[in-house]
Amino acid sequence: MKDYLVLRVVSKLLIPFILLFGFYVQMHGDYGPGGGFQAGVIIASALILYAIIFNIGIARKAAPMWIITSISCVGLLLYVGVGIATMIAGGQFLEYGFLSTNSASGNHTGILIIEIGVGITVSAVMLMIFFSLAGRR
Repeated sequence: MKDYLVLRVVSKLLIPFILLFGFYVQMHGDYGPGGGFQAGVIIASALILYAIIFNIGIARKAAPMWIITSISCVGLLLYVGVGIATMIAGGQFLEYGFLSTNSASGNHTGILIIEIGVGITVSAVMLMIFFSLAGRR
């Protein structure tokens, strides 16, 4: 898409705002609608837009598949790690109240970490799906 100057300029302007909105949804997902899944899809859509507009080869070099796979594993480990931490603290799997001496603080911390893990995993998996299917003939 080298010939489409308007698309390249507009996408350069929009991608930072798309990422900012994705991070906003991520960090405020525990207060209202939204959260990890929606933020992961929004963040992945910004990176997919970059790959479509500027060349998929450049995007694959910037984010190789092994890095994306590792990032998805880190997100999953965050999710499972919170569950295991609550079990070690004496609660059941993902019983957030046991993460702190104050139950409300533990609930907030647990939900925030879980949402971050889900957002990371969803974003990475969406990118894996896109890169796996993109460029096929």
